[in-house]
Amino acid sequence: MGSGRWTSDSFTSYSSSQGRTVSKDGFVNVSKENAFKQTTVHKTLDSRNIAVRECCNSAEHPNTIPIILALDVTGSMSTACDRTLSSLGVIITNLYKKYKDIEFCIMGIGDVNARDRHPIQMGQFESDIRIAKDLDRLYLEKGGGGNGYETYTTAWFMGTYKTKLDCWDQGRKGIIITMGDEPCNPYLDAERLNPQILVTDHEIREDIDTKCLYEETKKKFDIYHISIDDPDSCYRDYQKDVDPSWEFLGSNYMVSTIKELPDTIVKCIDISLSHTNLDTKIDDSTSETQTIEANDGSTVKEISW
Repeated sequence: MGSGRWTSDSFTSYSSSQGRTVSKDGFVNVSKENAFKQTTVHKTLDSRNIAVRECCNSAEHPNTIPIILALDVTGSMSTACDRTLSSLGVIITNLYKKYKDIEFCIMGIGDVNARDRHPIQMGQFESDIRIAKDLDRLYLEKGGGGNGYETYTTAWFMGTYKTKLDCWDQGRKGIIITMGDEPCNPYLDAERLNPQILVTDHEIREDIDTKCLYEETKKKFDIYHISIDDPDSCYRDYQKDVDPSWEFLGSNYMVSTIKELPDTIVKCIDISLSHTNLDTKIDDSTSETQTIEANDGSTVKEISW
């Protein structure tokens, strides 16, 4: 996957086919009638069918930049999801104006620990209009609740154990950006996680501690979380609990309104790509592949399987 290129024209055309219009500044009119129509998990996004998601280099994209963009699809975020879809064109278009080999993997995150039926949805890594199509395929289960958090770290788990990225062989990390309105989950429940993933070797034997998973995932990904500060989200109600729960991310934890979200996502990616000397930016001339520096990873306790 990952062939093709995103264009504003293709996005406008696709939006029109879905009954949506695009304003001059790139935002889409989103309503209950023209967005998130899935009534159950789409088979192409169902985590129980996923052995691996690949982000591979090609002649078209020789220096792939894999980005997992994971959106909270629980009940408190449903309106914010609509507004995120509205700004998708601006987010992606702005990024492709700056970076030439980005490939996006769209994820929907529910709550594994709260017994959501479909808490992990994950698309392929794509670089063209299929990004928008995968976002449209997300099923807003509108579950969660009852435990004071959502299981955002399933995006880390899937990134660590269910992806194959050529950038790792080039000494570069991928990027994971999760977005939501509640505190970080302290762990992933092994008993409830196992039925949600395609197990190829051994079942997970122990609950997965968030700090342990973080240390493992950051070897391969730069990790960001964006709390969505929106009148229709829960962030403002639980801010005193939300912000402290993400402190371990340091400056990689951000708070954003929906209006600011395009700039906030671009900021996350700018920060990550500033750490490499790989020529990933758009230039008027044809650029050559440059030498890159390897990222060092620290030794941590392995997760039990």
